[in-house]
Amino acid sequence: MKQSLKLLILVVLSVFYTRAQDYKFGKISEEELAEKYDPQDSSAVASVLYRDYKIRYDYNQSTGFEVVTDVRERVKIYKKEGFDYATVSERLYISDAGSEKESFKNLKAYTYNLVDGSIEETKLKGSDTFTEDVSKYYKEEKFTLPNVKEGSVIEYSYTVDSPFYYSIDEVVLQYDIPIRKQEIAIATPEYFVFKPNFKGYLQVSPKMSSKTGKISIQNKSRDSGGGFSVSKTTFSTSNIDYIISVSEFNMENVPALKEENYVNNINNYRAAINYELQYVNFPQQPIKSYSTTWDKVVETIYDSPDFGKQIENTKYFKNKVSEILTDTSTDVTKMSAIYFFVQQHMNWNGYYGKYTDKGVKSSFVEKTGNAADINLMLVAMLREAGLKSYPVLVSTRNNGVPLFPTREGFNYVIASVEINNAIVLLDATNKYSEPDMIPNRALNWFGRLIKEDGSSTSIALNAKTQSQETNMIQATLKPDGSLEGMMRTMYSDYNAYNYRNAYNDVSEDDYLDKLEERNNGMEISNFIVENKKQLGQSITEKFEFSVENQADIIGDKIYFSPTLFKTTSENPFKLEERNYPIDFGYPWAEKLLISIKIPEGYKVESAPKPVSMSLPNEAGSFKYYIKDTPTEIKITVNLDMNTSIIGTQNYSSLKEFYRLLVEKETEKVVLSKI
Repeated sequence: MKQSLKLLILVVLSVFYTRAQDYKFGKISEEELAEKYDPQDSSAVASVLYRDYKIRYDYNQSTGFEVVTDVRERVKIYKKEGFDYATVSERLYISDAGSEKESFKNLKAYTYNLVDGSIEETKLKGSDTFTEDVSKYYKEEKFTLPNVKEGSVIEYSYTVDSPFYYSIDEVVLQYDIPIRKQEIAIATPEYFVFKPNFKGYLQVSPKMSSKTGKISIQNKSRDSGGGFSVSKTTFSTSNIDYIISVSEFNMENVPALKEENYVNNINNYRAAINYELQYVNFPQQPIKSYSTTWDKVVETIYDSPDFGKQIENTKYFKNKVSEILTDTSTDVTKMSAIYFFVQQHMNWNGYYGKYTDKGVKSSFVEKTGNAADINLMLVAMLREAGLKSYPVLVSTRNNGVPLFPTREGFNYVIASVEINNAIVLLDATNKYSEPDMIPNRALNWFGRLIKEDGSSTSIALNAKTQSQETNMIQATLKPDGSLEGMMRTMYSDYNAYNYRNAYNDVSEDDYLDKLEERNNGMEISNFIVENKKQLGQSITEKFEFSVENQADIIGDKIYFSPTLFKTTSENPFKLEERNYPIDFGYPWAEKLLISIKIPEGYKVESAPKPVSMSLPNEAGSFKYYIKDTPTEIKITVNLDMNTSIIGTQNYSSLKEFYRLLVEKETEKVVLSKI
C-alpha cells in the first residue's frame, strides 16, 4: 500500500512539474540546469526541452504573400559530445537570378549555467555568428552559443522570411536527440492548397482548425477639383477577409532517431512532413496548378539556362574533341577517351548541384567547376563525338531519396551513354571513378535520365558488379604464440576505388601505422602496393609481418583462431529489431586463403568443422573450409553479399547469419604437444 502511494505521489509530481514548466523565453529553472540526464533516454548527450516552430503567411502590399518561419528552441547539454548542438545552422535559398532570396533575422540566443547556486546567462555576440556561401543558390547562416559546458541550457529564437510563397521547407518532427515537448503549427491561406506528405515511423496526427485572416490594402486617389483649384489626395483602406487553414502538432517525449550500421541516409527515415503545393486560387483569377509529375519536374530543370543550354554550348571544345578522338574507332573507345580527358582536365570544387555554377565554358577554361559544370560538359562532348549521351538527375545519398516529384529532390547530375542498347553511367568529378563506377555519393536507388526530346525515364543507380577483397596469408606459428609471415591483398572495383580515394594522398608511414593498429599491433616490413593509380586494375598490397600474442598458451596446449587477425569477432547487427533497410552500398565479397605452419613438436588436437550457410533469396552466403596435415593448417573462407540492399523483413535472418559467422570464425584450433 505504501509503495502504491509513493508511486502515485511520483506520478502526480511528474505531471505537476510538466504542467508547471514555464517555456517563456529566458525563464530557465534551476531544475533544468541541475538535470544530469534525460529521463526518457539516459544515453542522450543532449535533449530539446522545448521547441516552438511556427510557419505562417504574411501579406505585403508591394510584394504579395511571403512565408514566415519562427523558430525557438531550448536545449539541455548533458555531455561534451552534445556541444555540437550549440552550433545552429539555417540554409537560405537564393533564386536563379539572385533577385529574390530568403532572409534570416531577429536572432536572440543565450547560454545558461548554474554557478554557485545562481543562474548565470551569457548572451550571443555578433562574433559568434557567420555566413557561409554553400553554392550559387544557397547560403548558410550559422551561430555558436558561447560559454557552453556540461549541464548548460541554451535557448535561441530567430525568424526566416521567404518570398517563395509556393514552397514550404520540410518540417522535421524528430531529431538525433530526444525532444521533450514541441509545438508546431503550419498556417496557410485558403489561396494556397498544399498536400502534406508524411515520412518516418512516428505515428502523428495533426489537429486541424481554421481562422480568419485579413489583408488591408491602402488605396490612393487624387481629385483635381477642376479649373485652377488645388488637387486633393485622399487615402482609403479596403480589407479582404480570407480563411487560414491551421495544422498543429503538439508532441511530447519524441524519441531520438538513432543511427544504425549500414543505413543509406538516416534522414530518409526521420519523421517529417513535406508540403507539396497543389494549386493557387486567387479571387477572380483562374486556378494555377502546381501539382507536379516527374515529367514536369524534368521539363522545368531542363529549361533552365543553367542546365539544358549548357549542353548545347559546344563551340569552346570543338577542336579539342577532334584531337581527343584521334586513334579511336568504336563507340567504347570514343566514350573512354572523352571521359578520361574530362576527368583529368577538370577539377571538382566539392560543390554538388544539378545546375551549373560558372557555366561549362568558363569552367573548361578555368579547369574547375561544380558537379553540373563538369558532367554537363561531359554530356555535350560525348554528343559532339556522335554518341547518344544523356544527363541523369541524381539525389545524392546525403540528400535522401525523393519520395515524390519535386525539383528539390535532385541535387546532382551525372552523364550517361547508350552503347549496344545498354546504358553506361559516367561521373567525371572523381579522379578515380571509371565508366559504370560512379562515386559512392551517387549510388542512391534511382535517378531520372533525360532524353533530348525532354522526356525522362527512371534509371537504377546501383553497382553492376561485385567488388572483391581477397586476402592470402602464409604464416608460421611459433611455440610462444607469436606469428610471422607474408600477406597479399587484392582489391577490385569499388574496393579499389575506395582505397584510392582514402589512401592515395596519405603518406606510406601514416598508412602503415593505421594498418598495423587495425591488425592487432603487427609489425610490417617490405611493404609494396601496385596499381594505385592504374584505373581498371585491381590494387595489390604485399608485405611481411610479425604479430605477438596471436595464440594463447595454456599448459602444453596452444589455442588460436585459424582466421588470425582477420577474424570477425563482433556482430555488427545488435538491435532486436531494425526499422531501416540494410544498405551496403554495393555487392561485395571477402575471401580468405590462409596457410599456417604449426610449431614443430605439436599436433592438431581439434579444429573447427566446415560450414556453409546462406541468406534468404540467395542474398548472401558464408563458406568455411579447413584442412589440417601434420605440419600445416589450411583454411578458406568466402563471404559473399550478392545484393547491396537487404530489407527489414530479412533483418532477423541477417542478424542470425552474422551471429553464426562470428561464432565460427572465433572458434579455436587446439594444438597439443606430441
